[in-house]
Amino acid sequence: MPKITVRKGDAIAAEFSASPDQRLTLALVDNGIDILHRCGGNAKCTTCRVTVHDGEPARMTVAEYDKLKDKDLLGDVRLSCQMLCEADMTVEPAHLLSDSGLDDAGSRPADDITPTPEWMDKP
Repeated sequence: MPKITVRKGDAIAAEFSASPDQRLTLALVDNGIDILHRCGGNAKCTTCRVTVHDGEPARMTVAEYDKLKDKDLLGDVRLSCQMLCEADMTVEPAHLLSDSGLDDAGSRPADDITPTPEWMDKP
């Protein structure tokens, strides 16, 4: 099972194993990382974005590509709601509930990537 390492600044905040078919957002939430996911994991809001320090997947969904391009974030971050834990990764969430002042992180994303993924090679 892939190992997910979560950083906060220079410190390691958590390390855990995840199923290769699990969405990264859910792996983070299920392992105590309070990442925001305000749109419910539908590639609409970008609050679940992460910096991938190591192990960035070579593919992405068209929905992720379109949203990151629209927000001028393409090449800088990834949307954890659109990523699977297919291999070891080191990531750093951009937005945590504990730092946000919000009441909740957002509705729990579905187990499967939504919208239905159309995969493409990462540019």
